[in-house]
Amino acid sequence: MTVDYDLVIIGAGPAGLTAGIYAARARMKVLLLEKAVPGGQILITDWIENYPGFPEGISGYDLAEKMRVQAQDLGLEIQTAQVHSLNLSADTKEIVLKDRTILTKSLIIASGASPKKLGIGEDKYMGKGISFCATCDAPFFKDKIVVAVGGGDTAVQEAIFLTKFAKKVFLVHRRDELRATKILQERALANDKIEFVWDSVVTGVDGLFGIENVHVKNLKTDEKTTIKADGCFIWVGILPNTEFLNGAVKTDEFGFIAADANMQTSVPGVYVAGDVRDTPLRQIATAVGDAAIAAVNAEHYIENL
Repeated sequence: MTVDYDLVIIGAGPAGLTAGIYAARARMKVLLLEKAVPGGQILITDWIENYPGFPEGISGYDLAEKMRVQAQDLGLEIQTAQVHSLNLSADTKEIVLKDRTILTKSLIIASGASPKKLGIGEDKYMGKGISFCATCDAPFFKDKIVVAVGGGDTAVQEAIFLTKFAKKVFLVHRRDELRATKILQERALANDKIEFVWDSVVTGVDGLFGIENVHVKNLKTDEKTTIKADGCFIWVGILPNTEFLNGAVKTDEFGFIAADANMQTSVPGVYVAGDVRDTPLRQIATAVGDAAIAAVNAEHYIENL
């Protein structure tokens, strides 16, 4: 069977772009598929301070753009397409798109992850007060009151960013202390525009044309309160972008893809990198490391066919 590519990469976040850089430099015939815009979640990250080589920090957009330009300058082919399913039962892997099927010797899945929803009316109020991206939507809430939900790095960093625009940010967290790194905690706790709502969860939102009220319940006392607010930003975790897998490779109980130290999945010749992997840490640096390992091992796999 004649294949179209040596390697296909699904997803153009930091992991996918890094894998593309390594594969292109190895002179493999490689294709990167991305359903949206190259960059992944870092496109909606305001400022990155912990990625080596940028001591002053760098915006998520600028870092993504540098990665994309580097990859394409090396000859990486990037196409906009959504993967519908995979057939990995034979040595030649089949990637099924809407209008065609691509055949490849090897595959790297770097499809990333998406924000988890609370089930409080996100679909109804999306774009009308509900948001998962402060970088995208904070300017719409200039001098307004907003609620932020979460206690990890993303939630705290984005809540701090919101204070550049909003006059007040209520940060709702289900515990009595934050999970974010200490430096972010210190900045948030010192920010007089942020008011913390501890041991609490958001149970709902309502409003006529957009959000007007955010309903909160204290988990220790069961006390229910309503915060008058114009927006609600949610950062309570992520879900893997694996809807196209349909059991093609082994995943954990949450749907994240299992892999060994070589980034190989349960299917020979199929590798994984980045946030979609079952990993203890989801950062740009770990995504890049995953991708380098995956690409090199994909190259070795192809050489040994």
